[in-house]
Amino acid sequence: MKKSLLFVVSLIVVMAMVLTACAKEEVAPEVEETEETVVEEPEEEVVAESPGLQMESAVVAAQFFSMDDYNQSLEWMANEPVNPDDPIYLQYLLEDPTSIADYPQYEQKDGPYNICFSNAGVNNPWRVVGYTTMGEQVLQLQDEGVIDNFYHIDAQGSDEKQIADIEDIISNPGQCDLLIVSPNTSEALTPVVEQACEVLPVVMFDRYAFTDCPVVSERPIGGYAFGISGAEFIVDTLGEEGGNVLAIRILPGVDVLEQRWGAAKVIFEENPQLNIIGVEFSAYDSFEVNTIVTDYLARFGEIDAVWMDAGGTAVSILEAFEDAGVDYPKAMVGEDQNDYLGFWKENGLNAIAPTFPTYQWRTAVLASVMFLQGEIVQHNWVLPQIPVTDANLDDYYNPAMPPLHYAQCGCEDMVNYPDAWINVDVAKYDNLND
Repeated sequence: MKKSLLFVVSLIVVMAMVLTACAKEEVAPEVEETEETVVEEPEEEVVAESPGLQMESAVVAAQFFSMDDYNQSLEWMANEPVNPDDPIYLQYLLEDPTSIADYPQYEQKDGPYNICFSNAGVNNPWRVVGYTTMGEQVLQLQDEGVIDNFYHIDAQGSDEKQIADIEDIISNPGQCDLLIVSPNTSEALTPVVEQACEVLPVVMFDRYAFTDCPVVSERPIGGYAFGISGAEFIVDTLGEEGGNVLAIRILPGVDVLEQRWGAAKVIFEENPQLNIIGVEFSAYDSFEVNTIVTDYLARFGEIDAVWMDAGGTAVSILEAFEDAGVDYPKAMVGEDQNDYLGFWKENGLNAIAPTFPTYQWRTAVLASVMFLQGEIVQHNWVLPQIPVTDANLDDYYNPAMPPLHYAQCGCEDMVNYPDAWINVDVAKYDNLND
């Protein structure tokens, strides 16, 4: 009996202990999971590398640019003249001979000759120097009895006027023994130049139409060489470190200008260390180009190099650096205009002047007369194109010449040099006829 009672008491105690333990054990409340809120930081604005190359003004008109021609120009830049003993305005870098005998549709006759010149315009300093050089050559040939009448028809920068002018020449056979053409723009003038070739010999220079019909097409190596020289100078100067480059163009749609920029663009794209911050059209306007440079200096703080497709406003660009109180660019690309060469020399710039020599205007007249007289000329006449560098700057800068004179005129051996290029009067060449 006592053992049974003890067993019951023990059982009650054990159960009480179990119940106490269970009471003490708390059930943790369920916690509802919530998504962690992530605060995203604003993304930094991504600035494109070489933003200038993304601009519409950086697009090269495909009809004017060819990598085959680019590579050909590189080869010509390494060539020496075939006829180095001749004056530079009669030298050529490859042989492509022709004569009037190759054109039975044209009649060879004795002089003196009547020559017509359809000119894109006399609307910038380069063209003024070129036309002065041409006019002086005509005057000398008139004195020699080789040229009778010289008719200058100024298109005044208008395709429509130049087309109408050439159509008028075509409709008056016999007025001109030969037509010289400097097209205003290449594509627009092509049809009428081809029409002219059907009735009289045509000599083309400076800008080209898209045709091979002229008996002579002459100019220096051309736009590719100009663009290459300036761009390579910038690459060599800025080296692996690179820097900010601003490119200034005149206007689109002209073959030599498209080729200058197209060639430079090839080199810039091959050198990613260069940051092309802008590609801008300036319309050859000094105020406009000064404004452009001032704006880019304010936006980017530093411009290490300036590339130009024509250097007539180079001094205005450099003055914008002065106005901003900053150093001149480490590399400056201009042209052989006398004010730029003088500024370069006086301020110790690191600079280059790719050239498109104005002596080609003289060549056009001489090639015309040579063709009419039955002499051998070059069908594709490629003249030398020598850039101005530190090494030859003193050969070309002439403080006695006006600021807007172009150094490579090939005019130093002419009768009225230097007076005709100092006291410029282009109007007197407009009336070299009866």
